[in-house]
Amino acid sequence: MARMAPITSGYFKSDLNGGALLAPPLLMPPMFRKIILLVFALGLSACGRETYTTWSCIDDAGSKSTMILKKAQMQFQDLQYGYCGSLGPLSYFDLKCPGQIQESSQIFTPSSGKLISSGKELKCNAL
Repeated sequence: MARMAPITSGYFKSDLNGGALLAPPLLMPPMFRKIILLVFALGLSACGRETYTTWSCIDDAGSKSTMILKKAQMQFQDLQYGYCGSLGPLSYFDLKCPGQIQESSQIFTPSSGKLISSGKELKCNAL
């Protein structure tokens, strides 16, 4: 099989082993440079966004409450709980995490929306 000579001109060059090397940025067409800058800028802007989920919760008596999960914190009933850890599908939150996370005041199961708050069970739906 005949070996082809490396490409030595144009936008792309190849090394002696036949692998392609990208051209220096100044030799790229202006449209490629703009696309690369746009993708880079969009990537950086996404880094500053805070992600959170708002949940609407109802207890057995029909009383509604709003819960917000934001980073490693839970905002619920005007209090902010810290994340203590997870065991299986359960996530544990408390004002001050206990030695055993199972003793946390807030136990949340995101897959089912079940929240146990200070021993009281609530059903939550993501908004």
